[in-house]
Amino acid sequence: MDSFFLQATIYLAAAVIAVPIAKRIGLGSVLGYLIAGVVIGPVTGLVGNETKDLQHFAEFGVVMMLFIVGLELEPRALWDMRHRLVGLGGLQVSLTTLAITAAFLIFGQIWYVALAIGLTFALSSTAIVVQTLNEKNLMQSQGGRSAFSVLLTQDIAVIPMLALVPLLALGDFKNFASHKGGHHSMSLVEGLPGWGVTLVTLGAVAAVILIGVYCTRPIFAFIARSRLPEMFTAIALLLVVGIALLMTVVGLSPALGAFLAGVVLANSEFRHELESDIQPFKGLLLGLFFITVGAGINFAILAENLVGVIGMTLTVMAIKGAVLAGLGLLFKLKGRDQWLFVLSLAQAGEFGFVMLSTTVQTNVIPYTLSQQLSLIVALSMLLTPLLFIVYERLTKNMDEADPDHAEDEIDEQGTVIIVGIGRFGQIVNRLALAVGIKTVVIDHKIDQIDAMRKFGVKGYFGDPTRPELMHAAGLEHAKILVVAVDDRGAANKLVSYARSKRPDIFIIARAYDRNHVYELFHAGANEIVRESFDSSLRAGKYMLQGMGWTEFDADRAREHFFEADRHALAELAEQWDPNVPNLQNKAYVEKAKAVNEDLYTSFLSNLTQVLEAENPSADEDEKEG
Repeated sequence: MDSFFLQATIYLAAAVIAVPIAKRIGLGSVLGYLIAGVVIGPVTGLVGNETKDLQHFAEFGVVMMLFIVGLELEPRALWDMRHRLVGLGGLQVSLTTLAITAAFLIFGQIWYVALAIGLTFALSSTAIVVQTLNEKNLMQSQGGRSAFSVLLTQDIAVIPMLALVPLLALGDFKNFASHKGGHHSMSLVEGLPGWGVTLVTLGAVAAVILIGVYCTRPIFAFIARSRLPEMFTAIALLLVVGIALLMTVVGLSPALGAFLAGVVLANSEFRHELESDIQPFKGLLLGLFFITVGAGINFAILAENLVGVIGMTLTVMAIKGAVLAGLGLLFKLKGRDQWLFVLSLAQAGEFGFVMLSTTVQTNVIPYTLSQQLSLIVALSMLLTPLLFIVYERLTKNMDEADPDHAEDEIDEQGTVIIVGIGRFGQIVNRLALAVGIKTVVIDHKIDQIDAMRKFGVKGYFGDPTRPELMHAAGLEHAKILVVAVDDRGAANKLVSYARSKRPDIFIIARAYDRNHVYELFHAGANEIVRESFDSSLRAGKYMLQGMGWTEFDADRAREHFFEADRHALAELAEQWDPNVPNLQNKAYVEKAKAVNEDLYTSFLSNLTQVLEAENPSADEDEKEG
């Protein structure tokens, strides 16, 4: 028990120290976990052989992650991905396997060893890639969706790969029967004929779908009526663990089964509750998995053949990158989406450890070679977060484009140009159209434009940061420019350009937070709207009414606070420096203290004076009383 507490303390302390530092300096949480593992494992020797057992346990974090990804992906969206799953994913697995197999044949390996290595390195890291894509808000981009499609295909491909490995044993297909007989883990398909395995497998998939559609809603409703939050957490864990067990005993990937269950439950009213209950466990287990990967790197083997191992790692990643680049061009990925697709999938993955373990058990790959290959897998995973940093540097000034659609030709101009037709831009556009104001709507997301067109609202697809597109929309003559794009960098760039070309145009821009307000202020926006500020003030108004204030008084309090906060922001914007963090900017901090003190001490007295001036009869009634 003492050793358990000691090991738990070491792992948790390493994560708590390394991850925030890595995030702070821009390396990301995944690289922070990997570095923590390297420090407590090979560098200091604080942990040892138990990391292998922990890694198998922590891999359940990947299962939970794919369950959450499935919850966020509706069945219709999965159906829309079918071409990428079969075409892009299938080609990636097959072509990468062939290319790496050919490379290792050239290096002198026997054909069945080379093929096993090719299958192993064809897989990428679902854990690292999906975690990083979500962390950097890249999952919904074309490159992110393409990468996820390939990862999902790989998770499916693991199943036949593991079935193929025993056939390669000693290069003799006759040995398959002897290896097959040595498998003693719990299984519902062991010993069944091919048609029986197929029926049981399809039955398990059908069971997951049917239970998700027909049984989960009444079960969740029953649990919800108990009003015990821990019971909902328990049922969420039971659901994921149970599905993982079912998939395992029928020979399927538990991660794939969890993803399927998530997709089935994506339209459930309990979706958000499930996600919030699973999220903490997913985060901790994934973090533990990454730490064990770092701790498992064998630096002794690396030291013996440093140049060879690093060279082989880079060679494998280069081959995968070349295949991915070709497929990206074939499937019309361009610009930053192409770079994201190539750099995010160039590494080997966690299933590579499973493949290598199986190849050693079946005598396909010698143990000493498997140790070097495991080191290549781990090093490539360790390099992946760095590749995402390279991606950010390479694409910093690139524009995101939809690979399947050419930009529309804008054939009209309006008094108001609205850039970005998401939830924010839609409301602005609807109000303008309702009062008869002609607008020109532009968005760089074809899905948004198509959705608006279905409702009879005209819009144009294109990159609004391109000057020629804005001039075609009538920038020279428009009175108002509304900037409501998701990308804050693009918003700043657009506001700055419009102000430089049209000093007289009135620019309204959406901001995400105070720092973005300052950026837009310096870029030249006239009015800046924080996306959650107005709705928060409205909620505050209702709070005051609930406390007994009249609607008139609550509304005046809201307006007065709005003006006071706006004035405070304008003063703070003068002290803001984009090159200095706010907490390190002494002038900004001092000004913030003074502004906040003035806001809170003078707000109530000023508001009282305003209300008394606008409602003197109430004051006279109070005096008469």
